[in-house]
Amino acid sequence: MPIKRILIVDDSPTERHILTQLLTGNGYEISTAESGDEGIERAKQMKPDLIIMDVVMPGTNGYQATRALSKDDATKSIPVIICTTKNQETDKLWGMRQGAQDYVTKPVDGAVLLAKIAALG
Repeated sequence: MPIKRILIVDDSPTERHILTQLLTGNGYEISTAESGDEGIERAKQMKPDLIIMDVVMPGTNGYQATRALSKDDATKSIPVIICTTKNQETDKLWGMRQGAQDYVTKPVDGAVLLAKIAALG
């Protein structure tokens, strides 16, 4: 199924803006959430084709939100790409173990992110 609707979950207005500009410029429909909890709720409501998830956020962090989404029957089929400044191999492994399909580090390389999205579509 081709990916059209993407939910961006990030507490940084700047990061949400950068990702939104990149993805809308490439034909994707974007929704955003500012926290892990809001991201979980938005995912259940809108059923996006993909979620791009930050890790470091107040309250429910991206790892916790990804784990919750991957265990919930309503959202477990939605792929998650973790997008974070945490660039250690252990961070990536932990993210994948929480249910993420892929992992990119900030600052985001647009071409790399678009290729990862295309690979999931």
